[in-house]
Amino acid sequence: MRTVTVGTRGSTLALAQTRWVVARLKEEWPETDFRIQTISTGGDKNRGSLSAMAQKGDKGFWVKEIEDALIAKRIDIAVHSLKDLPTVQPEGLEVSSIPKRVDARDVLIGKEGMKKLADLPKGARIGTSSVRRKAFLMAYRPDLQVIDLRGNIDTRLGVLATPDYDAIILAAAGLIRTEMRNRIDEFLEPDIMLPAPGQGALALETRADDDLNVEVAYAIHDHTTDDRITAEREFLAGLGAGCMAPVGAHATIKGGVLTLEGWVAALDGTKVIRATSIGDAGECADIGAELAADLLDRGAQALVDAAHE
Repeated sequence: MRTVTVGTRGSTLALAQTRWVVARLKEEWPETDFRIQTISTGGDKNRGSLSAMAQKGDKGFWVKEIEDALIAKRIDIAVHSLKDLPTVQPEGLEVSSIPKRVDARDVLIGKEGMKKLADLPKGARIGTSSVRRKAFLMAYRPDLQVIDLRGNIDTRLGVLATPDYDAIILAAAGLIRTEMRNRIDEFLEPDIMLPAPGQGALALETRADDDLNVEVAYAIHDHTTDDRITAEREFLAGLGAGCMAPVGAHATIKGGVLTLEGWVAALDGTKVIRATSIGDAGECADIGAELAADLLDRGAQALVDAAHE
């Protein structure tokens, strides 16, 4: 029996995602043995502020060590949260498969009486590690306090038992994939908090010349998700922004028509530039690039640059 080694981070969420991927791959390739190998990344080892890491321009701190293992042939397929993956892959690597996306929205989890964003009193303390969530939240509710919060899902949920946080914001996908959907108090709609480009989607990365494992990974590829993600990531790439910038993008497809919304914000939420682009889903890359150009024309470059100063 042939063995395929699948590399991932060792967090609860990363392992849940990878086990889901392996189960889907096993359905398509029942005669293949899939082995999961965990790899610690720079983001796992560095417990400092994600905002500070982003400002240093370190765009690959959740994936670099996994990609190094892929290049060195210690693993055959890498599984990433797609929103963590830089828009340009290292030479010799490619994203070979994007499985069907789950809910892309962010969610609120709060203490009793603070289960909805509208219920939060002035000065309520909200935990998040994301510069995007902080910027969009401050734009919508500048009266709130946003406090940096890192750690795995259990750690973040655990702070609600302390007096330091009144509510936290997480990605819906993480709670869904770890079977904790019941913990979600409120889904934050994209008109309030636009998701990160690629949020809710996974990426299966392989060596570009490894035809066999490219084929293995591609067996669970979802074309509609790919079109949506391509538009969002082309938007991000067109801005020259990394995955930690205060940038949101969300694409939907209906009747073959793709609608892409994109936002770029000041870090403190005092300014948000918003725009929408619509076109044929087959032109997804062009739609993303055109929307980025539109926002750059409206002054988005200064906001992107400020996020990395």
